[in-house]
Amino acid sequence: MSQTANLSQIYLDANATTPVLPQAAQAAMDAMQDLFGNPSSSHITGLKAKNLMEQTRLRAKTLLGTGSGKLIFTSGATEGIQTGIISGLIKAKTQIQAGKKYTLLYGATEHKAVPNSLAHWNEILGIHAEIKSIPVDHTGELDLEFIKNEVGNALMICTMAVNNETGVYQDLQQLEHCIREQNKEVFWLVDCVQALGKRPINLATTSIDYAPFSGHKLYAPKGIGFIYIRDSAPFTPFIAGGGQESGLRSGTENLPGLAALNVIFEMLLDKDNSSFYDVDTLTDYRRQLSHSLSQAFPDIVFNHKFKNSVPTTLNFAVPGFSSKELMDLFDAANIRVSSGSACSSKVTRSFVLDAMGLPAWQSESAIRLSFGPAMTQAEIDTACLRIRSAAKALTNSCLMLDDSQVLQDRAPLDGLVQLRSGSSCTWIYADLKSKQALVIDPLPELEKRIDTLLQCQQLTPIAILDTHGHADHISGRVGLAQKYLATQKTDELGWPTETDILTLADETYHSLALGELTLIKLPTPGHTDDSISLLLTSDPHKLTTHTRYAFCGDTVLMGTLGRTNFATSSAFLMYHSLKQINRLIGQQTLICASHDYNNEFTTSLSAEVIRNPLLQAVLSGVLSESQFAARKADLDANLNDEVGSEILCGAYNTDCDKAQIKEYNSAGLKLRLSTSTNVKILDIREPHEYALQHNLDTTSEPSDIDNVLNTGINIPMTRLVQFIQEHQSDKESEWVLVCRSGSRSMVAAQAMHRLGFANVAHLKGGYALSS
Repeated sequence: MSQTANLSQIYLDANATTPVLPQAAQAAMDAMQDLFGNPSSSHITGLKAKNLMEQTRLRAKTLLGTGSGKLIFTSGATEGIQTGIISGLIKAKTQIQAGKKYTLLYGATEHKAVPNSLAHWNEILGIHAEIKSIPVDHTGELDLEFIKNEVGNALMICTMAVNNETGVYQDLQQLEHCIREQNKEVFWLVDCVQALGKRPINLATTSIDYAPFSGHKLYAPKGIGFIYIRDSAPFTPFIAGGGQESGLRSGTENLPGLAALNVIFEMLLDKDNSSFYDVDTLTDYRRQLSHSLSQAFPDIVFNHKFKNSVPTTLNFAVPGFSSKELMDLFDAANIRVSSGSACSSKVTRSFVLDAMGLPAWQSESAIRLSFGPAMTQAEIDTACLRIRSAAKALTNSCLMLDDSQVLQDRAPLDGLVQLRSGSSCTWIYADLKSKQALVIDPLPELEKRIDTLLQCQQLTPIAILDTHGHADHISGRVGLAQKYLATQKTDELGWPTETDILTLADETYHSLALGELTLIKLPTPGHTDDSISLLLTSDPHKLTTHTRYAFCGDTVLMGTLGRTNFATSSAFLMYHSLKQINRLIGQQTLICASHDYNNEFTTSLSAEVIRNPLLQAVLSGVLSESQFAARKADLDANLNDEVGSEILCGAYNTDCDKAQIKEYNSAGLKLRLSTSTNVKILDIREPHEYALQHNLDTTSEPSDIDNVLNTGINIPMTRLVQFIQEHQSDKESEWVLVCRSGSRSMVAAQAMHRLGFANVAHLKGGYALSS
């Protein structure tokens, strides 16, 4: 196993799922071995099984205060939600009056299972009611005024007791008063999944019609849940068949799951003999964790108020850090957290936080830390220690400053760094010998991070530049320039007014010296009228062969060209700018754009003309200005307005063709390395991940695969573009990319393959699955 795997896991993702408590697991095993009978059988083995099932039901009814209401066991919350919604809507359909408009209401921060189910059954049943989301305020509380105005025409209203992302709970008594004052007959479903064991529940004292629950959110196995149905609420079986559960829910009962639930219910009822801690203890756990997080990340922002949240959930964001970066950091410390909602790994933004009206960066960078009521003080102590250690490790990447760490301990920076916020890119070039730096297209979200990097590396910027005026944000250039270049006179993009004049082929250009390199300013209007490109070269008189990077802003993007339908755009000017770039730089020169919509890092003219017929036509001379303008207008017509919080700066294909990259598992990689001496390992983890892996666990011996992987070189993803540039002549070697989980290595391998690295592969599952 990898060294990190030997480090004890701290699991802080309980809102996604929980481990099964040992007592519950044992009860499930006993049920499989001894009480394996079918509860529907009339022999003794079946009767014992039925007795266990009814004992579990009785404890659940006592715990939840169901009174005379029904309690039906299900496969989980999703089935419970379907059961409640279909039961309510089938009955509601019979009460619809012709000509009257009806609605279905749900909370804007509701789990997606609810609105998706409402939409599904609304269509299937032919009800065709208007589905409306109930707004929430900045604290996540439902808008009662909206409910008062809308619930009178509602057939059903769905809310949740506790939100799965933020832990925000609703005042159910106040909510009930609001609903029933306006509509005593509307069917009311309350998602209680995250409330069990965290909030007091007494269902019989409410007018809640349906309340689904899930076992795996509270230390029971997956595949077991239950739903409460008020005695006066309509009911239609969601699953028909053999008539189990008294005909209410057919299908042979999940007895091992019920046995585990039985133990959980027993613990919740008998607090003197329970593994669960009380609210005061859990609140103190939250205080300790939030304090450690605030110590580790002084700029941390919590995305919810503690006063109306259960103590077992913390949702936060750290300025300058993406959720992916923070997840990788925590994972390297063997702490499990999640990014917003864990129900979809592809979500890059939280609809819950959006609904609360939080700034876009908080929604896009949110981390959810959650624990269950069986969390121990020892685990909290370890988690707090690891959190502080994780933050300290960020100094290895110069992502945070720590005055207690000597500068010599930090990896020196020499070359190009790519920083990102969403799909927007900032580029920093550091010259180690001269200790000078160049900052291009600094994003406001990254302003502090750039400042930290410059301080940490003791770099002096010679220029802080934009490649064009940005329509969707204020540049971070102004604040940085005030700090580092307060006396420097510049134009509106930051180019110094006093620079060298360079003559190339009878044309003059402005240039700057950066150590032994030269930065050339090239006007390339089109995307905007002020657009420029910046060429960094080791020999200004041999640009086609010695230009290392072309910072083209949004003129040439990966897979497309920058849009030309802004008020300050011109397709005619872009036509000539593209030709000028083509004349000056080489076909393999790496183009560093201001946006990267498909995680491709960088590109080149040779790579782009293969997949961009419009660019190919311009560069080959088969299109006139007017023909290009017409085709460009068609391309821009396909643009959506935004991606995330950003204005799209170029039409792009969201289903871009990604190369099929060869994948190794750990055994296959060891075998390949034993038969070839030409394979090169490229580890793309960040330096702080190394620091955590090796500093937190110093006792375990590295495994065979660790020894194999440790023979490779480390190139963090933020430095991948420089690696590609430096290895242009080494594209035939077999490179195997490795990261923590295999996701980053796959993306980076695809980018390298597109740029001509013919034999690139990656380790599937990364270090996490290596053994």
